[in-house]
Amino acid sequence: MPLPSPNLERCLLQGLACEWEKALWVLPRTQREKMRPPLFRLWDFQDRWGSWSREKREIALSLNLVLNYSWDSVREVLLHEIAHQFADEVLEAIFDPPHGLQFQKACSLLRANPRASGSYPLLDERIRDGGALPADKNLLRVQKLMALAASPNLHEAEAAMAKAHALMRKYNFRVLEGGESSFETVSLGRPALRHPAEEYALANLLQEFYFVQGIWVSAFVLEKKKMGRVLEVSGTLPNLRVAGYVYHFVSRFIQSKWKEYKAERNLTRRRQTDFALGVIEGFRSKLKSVHGARPASDALLRLENPQLQKFIADKYPRTAKISGGRIRQDRQVLEDGRKAGKMLVIAKGVEAGTQSRKLQIAAG
Repeated sequence: MPLPSPNLERCLLQGLACEWEKALWVLPRTQREKMRPPLFRLWDFQDRWGSWSREKREIALSLNLVLNYSWDSVREVLLHEIAHQFADEVLEAIFDPPHGLQFQKACSLLRANPRASGSYPLLDERIRDGGALPADKNLLRVQKLMALAASPNLHEAEAAMAKAHALMRKYNFRVLEGGESSFETVSLGRPALRHPAEEYALANLLQEFYFVQGIWVSAFVLEKKKMGRVLEVSGTLPNLRVAGYVYHFVSRFIQSKWKEYKAERNLTRRRQTDFALGVIEGFRSKLKSVHGARPASDALLRLENPQLQKFIADKYPRTAKISGGRIRQDRQVLEDGRKAGKMLVIAKGVEAGTQSRKLQIAAG
């Protein structure tokens, strides 16, 4: 595989260095201070995604990985290699097997995936291939119902979407009743130094209706070469797939409707936020009425999964609330956005390839 341009390569290596430093903050201070930054390298591996070299003190990642897969997948492999470094240099596992007990301990401390090497599927592939379990007929029907929601008849489309949500609730009731669950974490949207208010509103909507939990975390903004923030959501693979689809569908709907709305108006970016917040609130009120129309025993808007809460608490041991300042809003633009949001129907199937998660960067 050809090497990236020097500018892109520098950006990627700087991003890896920032992610390395960020990964250590989950460690106790005494252990964190024992870690020294390694060298980073991009290499055209043919048989692996990454490696840690004790002799060179170097973490190397596959060019194919960093150029053709999401940063989520890159970060998962990077964490695995950081765990190898930690096992060697802090836990002194020099004579342990490569994936022995000390390495497993390092993965636990760093919240790294001990299996993220060799032929183990990348996170992108697990999301793509594991979005609907073959034995779960309800989740397969959700995809078909969302396809029906593309009907030009609004009443039929809304009825199909309501049935899809009912089946999602049934699936999540079974997850709760079934005991042990497996969770993953992915980022939605792109890392940025600042995010508009509508992105926070959309994150809250996903938490309220789509059985995932979101956290805003530090992330490297490749275009700016600085650390910013990105939304990470956690949940079961089927729920992540649905929530990711809804996130991108709603985002595209807002952009499309805003383009039409502002065509004959001289409106600023701030008014776009008003319109987008209105769309999300209008869609939220529709979802609330859809859920509220169910019998009382099935009308839970949000199923609290204790296992998911434990997963979140373990993965993010240090969290803080982010509050934004109040902004002046144009009530008419907000109301027009609400009207548009009440017409929004999530349509078509939740299929692989609906949104590319491949690394995107202006190489410059």
